[in-house]
Amino acid sequence: MRGYGFSQFTPRQVPKGGFDELLKLFLELLNYTSGDAEEALAWLNELDKQYNITNDKYGMGDFIDELKDRGYLNEDGRSGQFSITAKTEQSIRQSALEEIFGKLKKSGKGNHRSPQSGQGDEKNAERREFEFGDSLDQIDMTQSIHNAQVNHGIGDFMMTERDLEVEEMDYKTLTSTVLMIDISHSMILYGEDRITPAKKVAMALAELIRTKYPKDTLDIVVFGNDAWPINLQDLPYLQVGPYHTNTYAGLQLATDILRRRKTHNKQIFMITDGKPTCLKEGTRYYKNSIGLDRKVVNKTLNMAAQCKRLKIPITTFMIAKDPYLQQFVRQFTETNGGKAFYSSLNGLGEYIFEDYIRNRRRTVR
Repeated sequence: MRGYGFSQFTPRQVPKGGFDELLKLFLELLNYTSGDAEEALAWLNELDKQYNITNDKYGMGDFIDELKDRGYLNEDGRSGQFSITAKTEQSIRQSALEEIFGKLKKSGKGNHRSPQSGQGDEKNAERREFEFGDSLDQIDMTQSIHNAQVNHGIGDFMMTERDLEVEEMDYKTLTSTVLMIDISHSMILYGEDRITPAKKVAMALAELIRTKYPKDTLDIVVFGNDAWPINLQDLPYLQVGPYHTNTYAGLQLATDILRRRKTHNKQIFMITDGKPTCLKEGTRYYKNSIGLDRKVVNKTLNMAAQCKRLKIPITTFMIAKDPYLQQFVRQFTETNGGKAFYSSLNGLGEYIFEDYIRNRRRTVR
């Protein structure tokens, strides 16, 4: 006789400090150590000593071995030093995305909508009469046949252009974004770490675009005394340097990048905590960290005006609350016609996410 035998259910106890739990902590520490695996593991060991996050069955050595086995960690055969892998870099970006934006389902197509209808791949509820130039795949044949029967009768069926009814479709646009990150020394002054939240936001935005809007483009520019582009893979290793703030150079490079993009919507996101203090004149640097230098400010404002002429809005995320700095940002924003957010470090990700989605809904003409 076939049947089933049942026994008392005993829930499995998840051991404290298992691989998944330790991995989340390890990835978080890598953000603060700028991708230095040795330093992150040292911190993890100190946390283990203080808070007993491992146990007798699963120790820190087991965790390190599993990191290597699963492809998160490389060990140099000669020196014995550890380094993170491309898989770890991607995991850091995914972790930042989940932390800041929540879990998002992957989509095969970028679904950037605009208020303007046109040729697209998502129907909406609007209907209208056929107009010259409409695509044939927009015609609602069922409703068009119904209109012909109502207008001309069933016995002598005929269809004219006036019977044709068109389904409106949402026109999906592509967006090219340059994210500018200030890496001047002030990003770690006064005991406040501002660069780590900025890196997290950049990684989360990059992962969002890669998974949900794969046809959009994101370029990352860092600026200190000079400005230069960095690859997505470089983000976990990004560090602040002994730099002043050459905002003009950052905007100039971002504009050059966007000029080469063949998309309708172009925008610059700039994360900064301070005023522009530096210009490069030939081979020398003009610097002034005291107050707002008229020469530096005017050159930066001219660059903002040039972006406006090129229809490139700049959204500034200011993570400093000095009144005179906010006054400069207001003047900068008015010159460009863009927007500014005076956000805390905790709210930075939400602000950027909401503004990115909102900007993708602009009408393309």
